[in-house]
Amino acid sequence: MKGNLLIVHGGAPTAVINSSLYGAVTEAKKHPDQVDKVYGAIGGSGGMLREQFCELSAVPEEELRLLLQTPASAIGTSRDPLEAEDYANMARICKKHDIKYVLFNGGNGSMDACGKLYKACVAEGVDVRVVGIPKTIDNDIAVTDHAPGFGSAARYIAAITSEVSQDVRSLPIHVSVIEAMGRNAGWIAAASALARSGNGDGPDMIYLPERPFIEEEFLERVLELHRKKGGVVIVTSEGLCNPDGSSIVPPIFKVGRSVYYGDVSAHLANLVIQKLGIKARSEKPGICNRSSIAFQSSVDREEAVIAGAEACRAALNGENGVMVGFRRVPGPVYKSETFLIPVEQVMLHERKMPDEFISADGRDVTPAFVDWCRPLIGEELRRFVTFKPQL
Repeated sequence: MKGNLLIVHGGAPTAVINSSLYGAVTEAKKHPDQVDKVYGAIGGSGGMLREQFCELSAVPEEELRLLLQTPASAIGTSRDPLEAEDYANMARICKKHDIKYVLFNGGNGSMDACGKLYKACVAEGVDVRVVGIPKTIDNDIAVTDHAPGFGSAARYIAAITSEVSQDVRSLPIHVSVIEAMGRNAGWIAAASALARSGNGDGPDMIYLPERPFIEEEFLERVLELHRKKGGVVIVTSEGLCNPDGSSIVPPIFKVGRSVYYGDVSAHLANLVIQKLGIKARSEKPGICNRSSIAFQSSVDREEAVIAGAEACRAALNGENGVMVGFRRVPGPVYKSETFLIPVEQVMLHERKMPDEFISADGRDVTPAFVDWCRPLIGEELRRFVTFKPQL
């Protein structure tokens, strides 16, 4: 069938969400017999409901390629709460604008919207193919091995942890606590382990939301490390929880699924200062970690392009209510391949760090995680040959 194709971005932006957009648009333009115009919803699902579309198929290739180096979402995104009637309206909007294909680019929340739009189109009798493109820095989408967006976020946290470790090593008088994004899953915090060069630099401990935080054990270990090294580097997830499952820092604001906590890193630094009498400071990259083009992973970018193109091909081939996923091809050299996942399997399902990736004491990751994660950050992190004075 021939008609228009619409691309919708949902949730937080990433360093490669526009690369998936590029992949989808360029693939759609190869099929003029099936796709008339390619639209982008300006401002996510809200933009779709407002019928605010831009025509991406009319953009020249040299301009379109700028998407590969454009941070965040070029067409905007949203976290709009949607009701059943909104999905019915979306289906009617598709019919009004002769949209036959809709690609949702987002995380598990956006895949929930993807699945609900698919069902609404069936209920409304509107013939539309709905396919999901995976996107999340948190890497918490179910079934797929990993999602575009994570590799670049992992590269960022590893790089800045390496730099902080060198700073602390130079002036070893305090504890530095770095807070990584990842509400319920510790993938980003775990990726800081790639900062280690083998010369005893940090991170010295990594705290994940998959394991309960025990304050007494934390302070005991910090004191031990400080006596031994002087300077200590700790990386923690923003979603760190007490043994009863409550956040170690109470939520200060909540909108829908989005919960905003106070600074976990500041809380831990204050514990060190107040209870151990040791100088400490917190670092919270926050959204700097989300869409940094400077730390964009080449592997992440390439796979994001592939995800967009594969989603487009799937829709044009008649697939409906599915999401593109990645799995690894066995072998000594990293290689991935795509496959299609029924969207019901990823709608609001969170994938957390598995036990085999978490150290026995719960304060670090295993070599298996490092081996799994390393290929996703692209080129090896830049290691500086540093001057070391002789005593």
